[in-house]
Amino acid sequence: MKEVTIYTDGACSGNPGPGGWGAVLIYGDKRKELSGAEPSTTNQRMEITAAIAALRVLKEPCRVHLYSDSAYLVNAFRQGWLARWERNGWLTVKKQPVENQDLWRELLQVASRHQVEWLKVKGHSDNPENNRCDELARAAIAALRRQEIPSS
Repeated sequence: MKEVTIYTDGACSGNPGPGGWGAVLIYGDKRKELSGAEPSTTNQRMEITAAIAALRVLKEPCRVHLYSDSAYLVNAFRQGWLARWERNGWLTVKKQPVENQDLWRELLQVASRHQVEWLKVKGHSDNPENNRCDELARAAIAALRRQEIPSS
């Protein structure tokens, strides 16, 4: 099974507001960068969307080390939030509907093909790949504002 390292990040200009996401995929000496934007979204949705987009481009099941600066994204897997939400009919412990349920369901489906290790990295720090993802996300927002890219 191929081993792939993925870094993801989401950004929003206003929350909600125009948002972007970026991802860097690394396999051996190969590297692929992805990005996209939405005209009206939240930072959390962009964080999840980045992971979905990155995992979706993998052509076969892989062992994935996915790094994100989003505690929301990483903890949903590492602390069992998603499993609990599914068991509870997509309700939180306060019996409220889980936010971003559409994206969480999609992420679970896309991630199920792979062996994913969800890893937290400090954002806006000294990790060059995470910083690159942030640059990609912000560039996608800027391009959206200039109408250079279609909404993802």
